[in-house]
Amino acid sequence: MRKVLGAVAAVMLVGCGTGTRPEDAAQAVDGLELKQETGVVSGRFAQAGSEARFSSKQVEEGVYRIEVSQNGMSLTGLVDVANGVSSLDGFAAESGQDTQMLDGDREVLAGLYAALNAQLPAGDAAAPEAKYLRRAVSLWSQHPSSVELQRTVMGEQGRGYTMLCSYAKCNGAWTGSCGGVYNWYSYAKHDCQHGGFSYTGNQQIAQLGDHGSCSGDEFYMSGGVWKCGEPDHWSRPKVMGICFGRCGGGCGGDTQYTLDATNHNGCVRNGHALASAYCDDQFMSASDDEMFAPNCY
Repeated sequence: MRKVLGAVAAVMLVGCGTGTRPEDAAQAVDGLELKQETGVVSGRFAQAGSEARFSSKQVEEGVYRIEVSQNGMSLTGLVDVANGVSSLDGFAAESGQDTQMLDGDREVLAGLYAALNAQLPAGDAAAPEAKYLRRAVSLWSQHPSSVELQRTVMGEQGRGYTMLCSYAKCNGAWTGSCGGVYNWYSYAKHDCQHGGFSYTGNQQIAQLGDHGSCSGDEFYMSGGVWKCGEPDHWSRPKVMGICFGRCGGGCGGDTQYTLDATNHNGCVRNGHALASAYCDDQFMSASDDEMFAPNCY
């Protein structure tokens, strides 16, 4: 996590897992409506009767205020990029009380994240207010129910996060087939009910990067042959695919490959669900990477 305090920044998300009112849902048209002006991005996203409204605005140099409201949740805050500080919070919109991020909340946010990826320019080509909106939405779309919504996230390269850009290449390229030339990263690690970080069943030898997937899953090597799927706590299997080690869900709009994101990927893709409590510590460690780590390309 970040270890340098600066001007306090806040990103607040609120969720109760309930839908929009029937009369509102009936009027919502599925899809993304996005409006961009100098220093401001805003809009709405509707999906299967639920709606999210969002905005991101530069309030001073390098400081962005982000607001997201959906499923009875309110998200609001600041991201101080220059000082690498953000303060996350979440509460129920009607009562102002603390709440949890539930499956329905994550589903809407994941849909919004995918829609932003499709419509916004990739990486640093996006305006900063749009890029940090996308990163915040991605972070919260993965937020486990068992992790408190209110927390401070701080990042500093070499202390808060460790870049692994070079491992995301294979066969000399960031994307495309490895052509039999791999750049293994040993190891993606986590701890859980099976054991600690040193237990080989909690470790995977990963080819980081965007180098193919199968039926929306990844490849693993068994008996010298690549197969489709995710091995469950095997002893150090070789794996690749679906942007292993990349911050964000799947292959998102940013290209940050980091140590903590690799370990979080290794946890949720090794016999655990995205919101598994066993992966909470990896999620917490990767939060600063997602908000502040630079893009690799």
